Order: sequence, then C-alpha cells, then structure tokens
Amino acid sequence: MAGGDRGYRGGGHRGGGHRGGGYGGRDPQIPPDASLAEALRSLDGRGYPAYKALRDRDFPVDGATWRFVHVQGDPFASPSRLAIEVPSGRCPLEPVDLADADSRRAGADFLHRRLGRALERASQHAGSGKSGLLAMAKVSPQVLDRSGVVLRPDGSVRIVCWVGLPAGGRTIQGHGAARLLCEALPAALRDALDGLDEAALWAHVEAVEDQVDLRRALAERGLVAFVADGAVLPRRSGVDERPLPGAVPFKAPASLAVTLQTSHSGALRGLGIPQGVTVIVGGGYHGKSTLLAALAASVYDHVPGDGRERCVTRAEAISIRAEDGRAVRGVDLRPFIGALPGGRDTARFVTDDASGSTSQAAATVEAVEAGATALLIDEDTAATNFMIRDARMRALVPPGAEPITPFIDRVRQLHAEHGVSTVLVVGGAGDYLDVADTVLRMTDYVAHDATAAAAQVAQAFPLGDAAPKPPGPWPVGTPRQIEPASLSLPEGRGGKIKADRVRGLRYGDDEIDLSAVGQLVEAGQTRALGDLLRELSRQPGPQPMAALLAAARQALIQGLDPAHGDRARPRLLELACAISRFRGLRGSA
Repeated sequence: MAGGDRGYRGGGHRGGGHRGGGYGGRDPQIPPDASLAEALRSLDGRGYPAYKALRDRDFPVDGATWRFVHVQGDPFASPSRLAIEVPSGRCPLEPVDLADADSRRAGADFLHRRLGRALERASQHAGSGKSGLLAMAKVSPQVLDRSGVVLRPDGSVRIVCWVGLPAGGRTIQGHGAARLLCEALPAALRDALDGLDEAALWAHVEAVEDQVDLRRALAERGLVAFVADGAVLPRRSGVDERPLPGAVPFKAPASLAVTLQTSHSGALRGLGIPQGVTVIVGGGYHGKSTLLAALAASVYDHVPGDGRERCVTRAEAISIRAEDGRAVRGVDLRPFIGALPGGRDTARFVTDDASGSTSQAAATVEAVEAGATALLIDEDTAATNFMIRDARMRALVPPGAEPITPFIDRVRQLHAEHGVSTVLVVGGAGDYLDVADTVLRMTDYVAHDATAAAAQVAQAFPLGDAAPKPPGPWPVGTPRQIEPASLSLPEGRGGKIKADRVRGLRYGDDEIDLSAVGQLVEAGQTRALGDLLRELSRQPGPQPMAALLAAARQALIQGLDPAHGDRARPRLLELACAISRFRGLRGSA
C-alpha cells in the first residue's frame, strides 16, 4: 500500500538489524489506562519497533480521540499515520450547513489546507530519519474529496495526519515523542480548528457552491464549458499551478457571452462553449493551449484566488492525446482503423506497443465506452495521421490502401450519434474549419468569435472531394467484456500498490503508465485508483466497462480508505483509463 506523499516517502532502511534499547522482540506492555504521554515516556530508550505498542489504541487528547492506524517500523520508513476524531462543535460549520455533500467537501478542503500549514509550522525535525515530522498530504489547487479530512453531517471531523515518531538512531526518544504529540500537535490542532478565520471558511465554501451551480447549468444550457469574465487562466509554469502575475483577465466575446446564475455571486457573464465541435485557433503563444488547459482542469472545482474558480467544464469531459507505446486490450477500433495488413482484427484490437494514431484511436473509443460527453484535444499532442489527411495525401494514397479513418471524418458523427462534443486546438490543420460549429480565435490571450470568418475561409478555399465526411455508419459491435480477475494482485510481497507521483501507479508487478492521463491532479487520486482496481478484481466476470464503473461508483459512495490520509477521489473516467492501460488486462469476445 502506498506510503507518504512525495517529499515524505520512506527511504531504504540503513544498516542491518535494530540497534539500541535492548528490544528483544517482545511487545512492551502499556497499562490500558495510560495516557498518551505516559505511554510514550514508558517507551523511552527501547528499540524503535516498540512503538508498535501504540497501534490501534484509543487515546483521549484535548477533547478528541487519537488512534495510530499505522506505526512505522523504522525512523527512515514512511511516517506513522494518526487518526484524530474531533467531536462536533469544534468547527464553526453547523449541521444545517453540512447537509450538502459539496459543502462538506469544501469545508474539509479548507480545513485540510489550514491543518497542513499548521502542522508544517509545528514540525520539530530532530533525530534520525523522519523524527519530529508532522504533516498532511499535499494538495493541488483543486477541491477534491480526500481521506485526510472528512467533515461529517453532524459537524464532527476525522483527521488523518502523518507523524514521524522521534528516535536517536533506532532508539526511541520517548520524552521527545511526548513533547511532539502531547504539546506541539495539540497546539497546532487548536490553532487550525479553534482559531480559524470564519469569513475565509465561508468564502471557500461559497466559491465551491457557486462552481457547482455553474457546472449544473452547463447541461441545462447546452454548454460544454463556461469561462467567466475576469478569470485568470495562465499558470506560472508547467510545475507551478499558481496564477501568472500580470496575466490578461479573460473576457468573453459578446456574440458568445452567456449569463449564468449562482447562489452567492449572482449572475455571472462569461464565455459559453456550446455542445458540438469547437475549434480554437490563433498564432503561437497567443493562449490557445492555455485556454484548453484551463478547460481540462475545470472538470474540478478550484480554490478562491486560483483564477479558475469561475471556470467550469462538464465533469465528463476528458483530454485525449497520442500515447506511443501504450498497451491496448480488446478495443473495437473499427470507427477509425479498418483492415490491417496481414488480416489483423481491429474489432478486438490488442497490442503491447501502439503507434501514435492507434493509441489515440483507442483512447477515443475508450472515452466513449466510459461515458465521456466531451473530448479535449490539442493538435500539438495529437497524432497527425489520426487527426487529418489532406487532399494531396488522399490523392496519393488511395482509400483502399489507407486503413485509418481520420478523426475529422468522424467528429461530427461522434456528436450526432453519441452526444460527444469536441473542443480542439488547431494551429495548422485548417480543414477542421469545415466541421466546426464554433471557432474561437485567441489573440494576445483575448478571445474572439471567428465562426463567421472561418466559414468564409472554408467557402473561399473549398476542399472538394477531400471534404471531411464519415465513410459510413459508426460500427456497432458487442461491448468489450473485461475479466475482473485479471486485475488481481499477486500473493505475498509482490501484491503491493504504490503511487508516489501523480501519474505513475505501481500495481503489483506492473507499472501502469498514466503519464498521458492529464486530468489526474494529485497522487492521492492515483493511490485511490489502485485501491479501486483491487476492489474491482473481486467482481464476478466478465463484465463490460460500464458495469465495472458502476461497481466502482458504489465503492466510492462508501468513501475513501479511512485508514489512509493520502487518498483523493478520482473520476471514473480516470479509473477507466487505468483499467485500459493495465497490461495484464484480459477480456472475452
């Protein structure tokens, strides 16, 4: 199982056996009525494994109940996990304010961030390894359901934090542990819970509730996304998600402006991207990809001050790109790839090393299979021969010699027959102007409605026989059947799950490459994906993807793993991505 967040990962154990303290393998006896401070002091001078005596005992501390759900076996290992149950009344949110799941998610997110800062200040890094560490799981600017802080309808709070139990070498420093856990940590909790800024808390909750209102309005208004006037979309860098200082605030062109109502901010004006096919054009470095990246990130809610907290996208929108070398298991590629040389079957296509075009075709079909309602595509990361084939290439390579049906020929059919919209950034493939319902032009980060101008260009430069059109009906076959047992972990030490980065999942003996799954934003989501894969492996089978995702939805309703403070709720679309990229996946016709 995954350990600490990146930056707090347990390293390798140094040296051989345990030294110091005369620990002989017997569990130390802590009196059942001992306080936490007494228990810690009684362990002073023992070998580090004696800390295990703290596990699964309830300790009353400062009006809360503390329980170690995991105790590290070594000061250099991943930190211990401490679950803290705080009764109702400590948080200023009343039960009437917590009846809604989105309000609880927002309140918990606010507390998680505040606790993270308080624990960072209270950490007392001293001794060996991670001694003295106090921490919460690191979080992104997105507001997610997480296991680190759970805010319940009655106002009680469950907190899971990380504690580096103090040691000198591998000898317990019991008195130092008592100071850390019975003085520093309670003071940090009091600061975070009792001294919080109620106005800031309410601003946080209301910002999330407004985003929920906006996202709910998208389907009602026939929109894929909404970007409010004043939104700040550029980020500081590819590794810094903070808003770029001095960035041009977004403003919707009048012809594409809509007004949506929110509970707390009233009517908001902004760009409404309609369902269908939207093409974003413009010169290099003028903001095309920045807008698309903001749309991709806005399937989640954002914290106040992020700049994207009034930018929302349909929750079922997914980014699609080429992924050279990915595995494909039993996907029906016939909408895009027909008969291959050698008679290879594309109705149940299998490969361990997909090309760029094949991988993007598979990702598109898998997105439809998983229930996506919109595809977000950037020409820069797409396979050219999947996206388009121009008139000259169509003339040189006759249709019978080309198995690939380019995306441009199916994009309108995809919306008309499957209800899946496309938002596409284009810098060079002007043929897409023929299939666009809406064209946005970005100039110096300012959006313009170029739909009419694009239609004039398309009319002035007709494609003739090369005009995009579907080659025939969308092929309909039996839904892919997946064998859940193929997701089973091996027995013993090989059956572990580890995710110490956002888009890398070690699942048993396999590495599931999620590097192209761009809408994963926290390592906690990736860890939760591993938990869900293990849960789904117990399902009877074979089953279609939709049935597996329905089972996962029920598992998520039960909540994230309560024993870990480093889980965050993923979308089912990302779970489908993980399943499809698992090289051990098996299915049946």
